[in-house]
Amino acid sequence: MPRLAAAQVRSITTTTVTCLHCGTPIPAGSRRDKMYCNNRCSALASYYRRKNGQPVPQRWQHPALTSDNPVLQAAAAHAKDLGQAHGWSESTVRCTLDGLALLLEERSADQPVLLSEIRARTSRHTSAPRVAEVLAGLGLFADDSVSSLNSWIDLRTGQLPAGFAADVREWLLVLLNGDARHHPRSPTSLYVYFGAIRPFLEGWAPTRGHLREITTTDIAAALHPLAGWQRRNAIAALRSLFRFAKKRKLIFANPAARLKGPEVDRHLLPMTDTEISTVEQLAVTPVQRLVVALTAVHAARPAAIRALTLDDLDLPNRRITLAGHTQRLGELPRRTLLTWLRQRRATWPHTPNRHVLITKRTALGTHPVSALYLQQEFIRQGMDLERIRSDRVLHEALTVGLDPLHLTLVFNLSHSTASRYAALAQKLLDTELDHAHPG
Repeated sequence: MPRLAAAQVRSITTTTVTCLHCGTPIPAGSRRDKMYCNNRCSALASYYRRKNGQPVPQRWQHPALTSDNPVLQAAAAHAKDLGQAHGWSESTVRCTLDGLALLLEERSADQPVLLSEIRARTSRHTSAPRVAEVLAGLGLFADDSVSSLNSWIDLRTGQLPAGFAADVREWLLVLLNGDARHHPRSPTSLYVYFGAIRPFLEGWAPTRGHLREITTTDIAAALHPLAGWQRRNAIAALRSLFRFAKKRKLIFANPAARLKGPEVDRHLLPMTDTEISTVEQLAVTPVQRLVVALTAVHAARPAAIRALTLDDLDLPNRRITLAGHTQRLGELPRRTLLTWLRQRRATWPHTPNRHVLITKRTALGTHPVSALYLQQEFIRQGMDLERIRSDRVLHEALTVGLDPLHLTLVFNLSHSTASRYAALAQKLLDTELDHAHPG
């Protein structure tokens, strides 16, 4: 399909071109902006042009900009304006115009272009998001794509035993999209919940054909081998599934109603000098140093760092807003911010993206960087941001005092999380006291 699309683009956007000096036809496979058949003709044309006082010939323009189709001409002009405003490279603009020429050559203004058509018909060099952005600005775009999570749900539930597949699919869709009384859950929650209950459903399938046939004894037997976080996550998933089934009248009684997740003993210790030194050695780029500084000083979560925008920064007054919580900007994050912002401005001076963290992909749009980007930059490099964040909160609890309210105000934590850190700090202090006075 990409080869066919490329051939269609050439047939639409190219015409027979002859050398401006000698009139020899230029081979069809040459660059579209080529005006002379060789360097000799180019040099001679320049010499005689200067000798005769003739003006420089007009530079090559993409045929879409002068097309007879008003829809294509308007889209091409809009693409050129977007490219200039957002700092698109010349190749990005040219390939976007190629895609528009292919899609709009014989299309009227009342026929929107589907995202699936953009992906299928344009060449592999054309950026589908850029073409979609141009068409959306003119009201000619329609998104008919299916969410990857919906496809994942259909795939995974289709592999379940027949008696459970339909109900589990509806449950996962409610978790994904939410309903009148519940907010949508994160994709991670869906993966964890489904991964927890899938072995149970496959184990019950030989003797049970529906959720209504599951008993408290079945659940207790399934949970018996589990412990710690594995057991806690499984209980949360079972409670969610059977609560949904009870609400939709798929079962008569809820066998998971009395389940309670165990309290998991969290053994959290401060970072060692070796761990701190390792992080300092691994964080070498400006963006890595910035993220580590925000995590180590302000205990910022990865999601809050990804969502941080330029409007959340007040550098003259040394203030920063993280996840809606305004606080004083530390000296280390301030220095790393200034270093990164200078590189950001030099690399993408015309980007429309207001997020602090951007990449060459997100610089062309307005979306934040993905969670996968942080994983590639840090987790795969051996830096655990959650470990650094937890160490910062624990250090505050050990240094300032065992006051959950103070932790809540400083780091915007929930009361339960702040109490947990205070309890951990108290446990560490008690352990140190026992070692100091063993008698």
